[in-house]
Amino acid sequence: MTDLTKNMSDPTKKTTTVTGEGLDARLVVERGSFRLDITLAAAPGDVVAVLGPNGAGKTTALRALAGLVPLSDGHLRLDGAELDRTPPESRPVGVVFQDYLLFPHLSALDNVAFGPRCQGVGKAQARAVAAGWLERMGLAAHAGSRPRNLSGGQAQRVALARALATRPRLLLLDEPLAALDARTRLDVRAQLRRHLADFEAVAVLVTHDPLDAMVLADHLVVVEDGRIVQEGGPSDIARRPRTDYIAHLVGLNLYRGRADGHTVRVDDGPVITTTEDLAGPVYVAFPPGAVTLHRERPTGSSARNLWRCEVAGLETHGDQIRAALTGELPLAADLTTVAAAELDLHPGSTIWATVKATQTHAYPA
Repeated sequence: MTDLTKNMSDPTKKTTTVTGEGLDARLVVERGSFRLDITLAAAPGDVVAVLGPNGAGKTTALRALAGLVPLSDGHLRLDGAELDRTPPESRPVGVVFQDYLLFPHLSALDNVAFGPRCQGVGKAQARAVAAGWLERMGLAAHAGSRPRNLSGGQAQRVALARALATRPRLLLLDEPLAALDARTRLDVRAQLRRHLADFEAVAVLVTHDPLDAMVLADHLVVVEDGRIVQEGGPSDIARRPRTDYIAHLVGLNLYRGRADGHTVRVDDGPVITTTEDLAGPVYVAFPPGAVTLHRERPTGSSARNLWRCEVAGLETHGDQIRAALTGELPLAADLTTVAAAELDLHPGSTIWATVKATQTHAYPA
């Protein structure tokens, strides 16, 4: 079993004595008719976010990494060591659960000290380690508080401190911000980003929130129906989505078609004019904010793309109104509340949508 008690007495000091190869895993889990089959690789210091819709297999992947779900096939190596048959309690893995799962009868200090104590560290030393982590998390004044007396953000940081107090070589975070309100989520996300930047080993974040993934992770892995549909850096995923789910996550209209120069014939749809000069199968994407709506067919417009649509629905989206449009080209359009009122938009009304070629982005499929 790996000795995880080294350097525990100083949790604020990032050790440079532990080296390794990071995470190398192929996770194959078969449960009834569902099959998860994904590969994950990360170097020490990397943060990987696994995203996907409900039922995609995100939580199954995290539980397999933790040893809570057995692999049907594949492998799991951490710093070169095989973990496939290592029991959960013997793995150098820390987990922050969505609901934190703090012990209600223990203080924040003793919750954090629990991990080191399980590794054989004496009570006094474990509590000293825990105190150091609580100070690092800005929670020194709450060391004696029990979970019921902590705010959601404070409880999340205690759970993170408890996971880190064992010096794990793999940190797993299961929707760590999901239970927080919007304002607290903003603050805790910034704090979590700072702590993950200092983490010396591999961190895997499971989330359905694209903002959490974009802010916290170095590498994104998007899973649908138990398989990886796209992976890469946050900026590449945001700029070049390859499925409708990803496009919806990052807030883009996405279409697949065939390019011939600067025009793309959308599958079962109209032509879109783009600035890119391509040939063959491509994707075309543009943001809802690039769409301009008109009550009457515009004349003399510089926009090369013009479609007749029908308003299918309206909803508040931040400080704007998002219109869902059907017709020649189904799309989403963002506009101000004033513009929506002036256009007298309502479900069933006919509208004309324009998009400039310079606001589209085409790339090979």
